[in-house]
Amino acid sequence: MTSEITLFVNPTAGRGRGAGAAQPAASALRAAGFSVRTVIGEDAADALVRARAAVSGGTGALVAVGGDGLVNLALQAVAGTRTPLGVVAVGTGNDFARSLGLPVRAPAAAGALVAESLKGELVRDVDLGRIGGHWFATVLASGFDSRVNDRGNRMRLPLGRFKYDLAIVAELAAFKPVPFRLTLDDGSVREIAATLVAVGNGTSYGGGMRICADADMGDGLFDVTVVGACSRTTLLRVFPRVYKGTHLTHPVVSTYRAARVELVADEAAGVTGYADGEAVGPLPLVAECVPGAVRVLTGQRPAG
Repeated sequence: MTSEITLFVNPTAGRGRGAGAAQPAASALRAAGFSVRTVIGEDAADALVRARAAVSGGTGALVAVGGDGLVNLALQAVAGTRTPLGVVAVGTGNDFARSLGLPVRAPAAAGALVAESLKGELVRDVDLGRIGGHWFATVLASGFDSRVNDRGNRMRLPLGRFKYDLAIVAELAAFKPVPFRLTLDDGSVREIAATLVAVGNGTSYGGGMRICADADMGDGLFDVTVVGACSRTTLLRVFPRVYKGTHLTHPVVSTYRAARVELVADEAAGVTGYADGEAVGPLPLVAECVPGAVRVLTGQRPAG
């Protein structure tokens, strides 16, 4: 393995934390004897071109310094290759890092963990979701939660998670359940009027909202959480339970497991799918779980 490591940096992540996090992470890697090269793109497309060039050029690891959006971009460069992914999680949500027990908003500790993992070959093969040619790591969201993302992305103020709290309130006032058709890999079809459908490779989205609380990133299956049609009052009661994962026992919630999920929604509802917090397009969408699609530097030895 080459000793040159590539830091893939989003300087604007976490309201500017990305720029400040690169230095302590790089210092930890250099102190361990690694040579560090930094990649910052002019925009997402340019950053991905540069990341892919680093991977094809034989970098020892691609280390994403930012939030879940940058991790998602990094996945498009490393998924399906032998190049390991490191994560210095300094974004707003950091759900990928949370799902794997990695340091959050601790760039020096995250950099040291990456260095330790590289030296000891402490990697974990992690499943990913794939929609067409696009990879995702945590949750594909559709319905109420994706509408919250839509609205939050259009809001300039306030910053951070408060923006999405306001978006939730606004969407609650207008939201109606959407007719979905859910097809699982056993061929079974479910016609459901649902508030939301979440397809989870990881457990959480939105900075610790454990929508698919029992998901395992190494079992080759998605956990699918369906919140059925319910009143705003019921949704207000159920939604806060998502932070502990206890919503899964509520009568309005159904769960399934599958390696392939097809989501179709009533066209008039205009539902957009969001994966890792990034828009991937309108429904219908087909998501497939790909076992061991990425090697992640986690500080853990492979099972067995």
